[in-house]
Amino acid sequence: MGAASFAGRIGLLCLAGVVLVGYGVVGYMWFGFNVVDAIYLTVSTLTTEGFTTPGPLSDGAKLFTVSLALLGVSVFVAVLGVLATALVDGQLVQKSQSWSVQRRISQLRDHHILCGYGRVGHAAAREFDADGVAFVVIEVNPELQEDLRRDGVLYLIGNSSSEALLRAAGISGARGLVCAVDSDADNVYITLAARTLNPDISIVARASEEAAADRLYRAGADRVVSPYATSGRRMALLARQPDLVDLFDLTRGGAAVLRIEELLISQDSPLVGQTLAQVCGLATALLIRRADGQLLPNPTRDTVVQPGDVVVIFGEPDALRPRE
Repeated sequence: MGAASFAGRIGLLCLAGVVLVGYGVVGYMWFGFNVVDAIYLTVSTLTTEGFTTPGPLSDGAKLFTVSLALLGVSVFVAVLGVLATALVDGQLVQKSQSWSVQRRISQLRDHHILCGYGRVGHAAAREFDADGVAFVVIEVNPELQEDLRRDGVLYLIGNSSSEALLRAAGISGARGLVCAVDSDADNVYITLAARTLNPDISIVARASEEAAADRLYRAGADRVVSPYATSGRRMALLARQPDLVDLFDLTRGGAAVLRIEELLISQDSPLVGQTLAQVCGLATALLIRRADGQLLPNPTRDTVVQPGDVVVIFGEPDALRPRE
């Protein structure tokens, strides 16, 4: 039984219950009882509670009571049948899981939304998970639900370009969105919808073709990545400078011994006005990008950080925590 079929049957049974109550009230009123007594007799009959009649029942009223009781039992049995079928098919379990997932998603803040759980999306999810970054996956293909559940990620099934689904994924409070869908056109639509719902969100989009990159930037993407171009550049770099690639692989997230991370100095950060020596501690500052785009490579430790700075830090994971 599908979810729509389950909801439809429950709706019909609820309608049958309303009709049944109306049938009882009208019937008892036809036999001469007032509205209050008719409602009392109807509810007492349908709930099989038993009752003391407000007045004597004629033979016709008794037969009517029997018919009302039989109809009530029939509707009750039908409800049990639908619920039993739903339990067998897992509908109620799925509904319960869906409500639980939605509750957990609603509690997220500064998380990332990952659109698509194919090869690229799956790889991005592993990186998020390794770095301990909270994220929600939106996947259009219901056949991937088993993979999503096995990997233990929060997910929603549906079209990522749906504004309702993006809202359900908590886009208003999200920090970033990754468009990893296979279709460039879909990624453009997703980017447009996401930028409309959250103008401040950081959007990274996938482009299979170079021509799509310009459309994605115009749609509102902050960064555009081509998996094929990236793979090609990485292979060329491995051929020419393998030690440099090994260094960056060594600093990837998760349990890496050394890490490279960026630290954003917000306007109200307590780090504003401090020197890099105070901010970084034992870690090394490799680069500062000022709010106006100016780059300061290899800054000295007495350099004062300013609001809007992005500091790229290198060191052990425990040393990367800012000194506030």
